[in-house]
Amino acid sequence: MGHPLLEAIRTATDELSADGRTGLGWLSAPQTGIALVDAHRLVARASALVAVLVQHAEEVELHRSNGASTAAVWLANATATTRRDAYRFARVGEAIIDDTSRYRTHLAPACETGGVDTEQADVIVKALDALPDDLPAELRLQAEQAMVGFAADHDARALRALGKKILTVIAPEVGEAHEAALLEREEREARATSRLSMVSDGLGRVWGRFVIPELHGAMLRKALDAYAAPQHLNTADDPERRFQRDRTTPERYGQAFQQLLEMLDHKDLPNTGGTGATVVVTMTLESLLGGLASASLDTGGTISASEARRLACDAGLIPAVFGTTSEVLDLGRTARFHTKAMRLAMATRDKGCVAEGCTRPPHQTHAHHLTEWSAGGHTNTKDSCLLCDQHHHQIHDPLYLTERLGTGKLRFTRRE
Repeated sequence: MGHPLLEAIRTATDELSADGRTGLGWLSAPQTGIALVDAHRLVARASALVAVLVQHAEEVELHRSNGASTAAVWLANATATTRRDAYRFARVGEAIIDDTSRYRTHLAPACETGGVDTEQADVIVKALDALPDDLPAELRLQAEQAMVGFAADHDARALRALGKKILTVIAPEVGEAHEAALLEREEREARATSRLSMVSDGLGRVWGRFVIPELHGAMLRKALDAYAAPQHLNTADDPERRFQRDRTTPERYGQAFQQLLEMLDHKDLPNTGGTGATVVVTMTLESLLGGLASASLDTGGTISASEARRLACDAGLIPAVFGTTSEVLDLGRTARFHTKAMRLAMATRDKGCVAEGCTRPPHQTHAHHLTEWSAGGHTNTKDSCLLCDQHHHQIHDPLYLTERLGTGKLRFTRRE
């Protein structure tokens, strides 16, 4: 006769070995809902058993049988489970395994009956473990009961947020101080571990990744949302993809990030190395006036002549133009940017983007020099107009011809 647990698992396995999918067509919608909830609860109960077994495996040193470092690693190796999930089982199992475990009163029974799954249980364990060490036992018990109760209606993500405030819920007089201390610690750690890395792939792209505090992530998301709203038709490098409305969120955010950087005014940035934090683009006069030769960046990269002409019109960039003898012809003029008063006047006059058929409002436009700044244009309302990001790219794109209509609108026609 084997161990009762092994016999129970074998019996349950035999029962489930029958094809449970037979006759699914007979299930009504209400019955299907019941079956889904009950099956999920069954999975949760089985997961709780795995969690307890992992902890027991640690105690009997099962992992030494094959040289694994822990029972969780043994489980990951034996079942192709990710180590992340295996260690989650271990944490939960250690917290609920028996009558001496620290969360045996409310969490353990909820896991055993399938009322709390292991993902929720892991969040609850972490939240309770984060409570102050000197918290009275009765308050810790109240917190455990409250978190288990919340699990009935909240998923693991929502429980994580509730866990940070659980002490405020059960004991406001001490909870606020604990939450404040917890947040301050998280913020200090977030600032200390902030990272940003970028690398060029040599194909005209820069790849990067970053880790920043919650506050600054929210600020960045807000700024990107201002440009990445679904109704915005941001430009794409491929002319055939312009005017598309079905871009994915990462793609829209990528376009928005480009616009955000281009809209930065170098005057708002600190100096570095005795000079302003401004990208300098170097190109020949011939390219500036319509040639095709590429332009070089002072950071070592290169961009197309059409892109340089567009940036020279409006972005935070100084055009460094050289003649045939390398003589500096133009390093930008101090009045290149339109003032707020000019923008307001153009908004009143143009009512938004002046491209034919475009309905972008003034706050979604750039101020454009009709006579390019790099070609001697002046920064005033007479020689300027408003263009949205889409049409501002197009007016500098050699693929398009531009015609000024009698109405003051601009008509774009793609070259054949």
